Amino acid sequence: MIYLFSGDDAKKKRSAYEIFLKSIPKATEVFSISRNDFNETQIESLYSGAGLFFSKSAVIFENILEREETREFILEKLELMGKSVNLFIFLEGKLNKPVLDAFKKFHAETNIYELPKEKKEKFDNFLVANAFEKKDKLNMWIYFRQAVDKGVVMEEIIGVLFWKIKDMILRKNFGKFSENELKNSASRLSYLLPQARKEGKDAESAFEQFLLEVF
Repeated sequence: MIYLFSGDDAKKKRSAYEIFLKSIPKATEVFSISRNDFNETQIESLYSGAGLFFSKSAVIFENILEREETREFILEKLELMGKSVNLFIFLEGKLNKPVLDAFKKFHAETNIYELPKEKKEKFDNFLVANAFEKKDKLNMWIYFRQAVDKGVVMEEIIGVLFWKIKDMILRKNFGKFSENELKNSASRLSYLLPQARKEGKDAESAFEQFLLEVF
């Protein structure tokens, strides 16, 4: 059986997802798989049947559909997952109609949580840029995650941050960075997205790696 929790109303989605997890029988073996430890062979073994030491398992995927190659693999295996005795649970952001239709085709229980258009909050991307300027690692990370949760695309976040760094260099306001550090950061940001696509990485992971190395 397949269960999907998706949409941009992060609060309601997470609440429903956590309530569902509590309903899973305690005897069930639970596996959590993220985009960074995705293994096709392991997944194939999980929908093939029961394990050696347990009769039923629950496989939890979180944001696994963001990366194109993993999304294609999952969509091809939905029919087998739907027929499996095991549970396959997906926690995702907003998905387009073809992906949702694929889940519905194989009788997934879809739980979609969308914010009403008039209530969607516009995130201030300059919060991310200003935290970077102060070399405030904690708030930089918090604002970045908030931006992603509110549906801000990576191109916008990176674009505003690139502008901020270039402005710091032009004004010679280096803050807690050296001039070379800022120039290097600007250079990396300018090709971060094209390089990520070339290497088959998702933009969010590439940006997270950039932040870890900068701070």
